[in-house]
Amino acid sequence: MKLTSTAFDHEGRIPPKYTCDGENVNPQLSIAEVPEAAKSLVLIMDDPDVPKNIREDGMWDHWVVFNIPPDTREIPENQEPSGTAGLGTNGDTGYFGPCPPDREHRYFFKLYALDIMLDLPEKTDKLSVEKAMTGHVLDDTVLMGLYERV
Repeated sequence: MKLTSTAFDHEGRIPPKYTCDGENVNPQLSIAEVPEAAKSLVLIMDDPDVPKNIREDGMWDHWVVFNIPPDTREIPENQEPSGTAGLGTNGDTGYFGPCPPDREHRYFFKLYALDIMLDLPEKTDKLSVEKAMTGHVLDDTVLMGLYERV
């Protein structure tokens, strides 16, 4: 499975447009090579570089969407994918762009193909989604971008 973007390359710089310093809209994402047996996709964007004084676990969840149709091949810029919106660390659903408080951070866009639909309600947090995914991941891929506020 592959996840790419026209906005930035893997391990490249995320343009300010997609951050709290810009329009704070999601970048375009392209999805390829989804397993035929997939029943749903899960998209999680998180930042593992958060200072411990802000989040003790050092993780900030920026975007959680599950039960995305497996035939989805593109998530256009500034558009939520079809599926069920999960809850981000900021307490909202939907995309919330990079906004590092201290230095350059890594932002991981993780895509999972599952052999089931998740029986979870809207606003389910990332940890609960990940727990429900256990044993049902057919394939996964990661697109990582970097951002530092100037």
